[in-house]
Amino acid sequence: MKARPYLIALVLIVLVAGLLVVFRTPGGDPAQQQRQETSPQAAVEAGAGVGDAYYPTDGNSGYDVTLYDLAITYDPSSQQLDGVASITATAADDLSRFNLDLEGLKVSDVKVGGQPAKFAQEGDHELVITPSSPIAKGKPFTAVVTYGGKPTTIDDASLGRSGWQISSTGGAFAAGQPHSATTWFPANDTPRDKAALKLAARVPDGWTAVSNGLEGPVTRDGGWTTFNWSEETPLATYLATVAIDKFEIVRGKLPSGEPVLDAYAPGTSSSKKPIQARLPEVLAFLETKFGRYPQRAAGSIWVADQIGFSLETQTRPVYASWADLETVVHENAHQWFGDSVTIENWADICLNECLASYSQWLWLEKEGTDLDERYRGRVEELRSRSSFWAPKLYDMGKGNEFRGVYDKGIMAMHALRKQVGDDVFFKALQSWTTKHRDSNASWPEFESHFKEASGQQLDGFFAAWFRGSGIPEDQYLLPVGVRR
Repeated sequence: MKARPYLIALVLIVLVAGLLVVFRTPGGDPAQQQRQETSPQAAVEAGAGVGDAYYPTDGNSGYDVTLYDLAITYDPSSQQLDGVASITATAADDLSRFNLDLEGLKVSDVKVGGQPAKFAQEGDHELVITPSSPIAKGKPFTAVVTYGGKPTTIDDASLGRSGWQISSTGGAFAAGQPHSATTWFPANDTPRDKAALKLAARVPDGWTAVSNGLEGPVTRDGGWTTFNWSEETPLATYLATVAIDKFEIVRGKLPSGEPVLDAYAPGTSSSKKPIQARLPEVLAFLETKFGRYPQRAAGSIWVADQIGFSLETQTRPVYASWADLETVVHENAHQWFGDSVTIENWADICLNECLASYSQWLWLEKEGTDLDERYRGRVEELRSRSSFWAPKLYDMGKGNEFRGVYDKGIMAMHALRKQVGDDVFFKALQSWTTKHRDSNASWPEFESHFKEASGQQLDGFFAAWFRGSGIPEDQYLLPVGVRR
């Protein structure tokens, strides 16, 4: 994610607790529930939460999703969304009950394994599901959820508007961190549970629906058009998107053959096409630094709205109307850092944002900027500015996840590069993206990876720059590689 410059200091993340909980007593209207009693012996407890220290009840350790297969119908005139989500998963524990997260939409039916299941919607976003019979550990299962309503926009005092948003051009789009997905489909909404995505989006003729991954067939029937998309590379739920507008679509291919699809909302194409046309050049450059492009497709969704961020939605970032070429560099660096290699915990967010932000400096270096000179100048400019050095970049505390990562994070990454040397730095980044491709990783793993790659101890360096608060001591602030 790249925040609009004047909003960077405000960008914080709020994760809603209690995303997936097992064994809670279902509430709600009994008429909404298909009742099926199970014996005490069948009621086997599964773990609630996935262990994130900041948000301990987020997610659910009881199952692992492998595919979200979604069919939605959206009418821009009424802003009504109706959907059927088929969620294929494997039980990690014996399950008598499990939860999904869904915000602001009403569920009308749930089936598990083809059989009616009891369900209840609790609180703001809990969908509690009790299958007709318990699911054994290791068994694959499919939950089919039918739902609908007017999707919710999340208004956060720090992050701004996210989730499902109505565009100024009359369409809609879904983007935001960390819970935007659950405003338009039920999900196990934790970065640790990455899954493939299929989407059939039905909209009135004249409108276009764009999503992640590869474009499928388009069908028309009775005044409605259905657009099909598939993303086979597992993605975290916050990286899923759909955008509906009267887009201008431009298609192409990368030199390596991956399809490129760019979508321009009305009024954006004349100013944004020249920027987006440089995507092949951007990706080719990033490949020289981070290894081969890790996705099966590429492209963009340019909205006409002054939202407070652009977001690295997988294969096809969503760009605000203010986005520029550096934003394109940043969001596409996320295709490696954040999308392919996804954080284990929200305390690890520097793995996404510090590295994607540093890619902007790498691009400036390609264009002729002396980064060492730039770095030294920034150090002198900022020495006495305690507010710049105050945020921790790792384990920064709940609510502080996006403080510092966009500015101090750039400086920290350049200092690391100078500490270990260019050859070690870039080889270590490439081996990191290869080792953790399509999976999750943590900041402590990143530290260990660089210690091993460099043969240096580095504990003091990481403590000064990433784990500590305040300006680093001069030996770490000005490593040998950047000293005059």
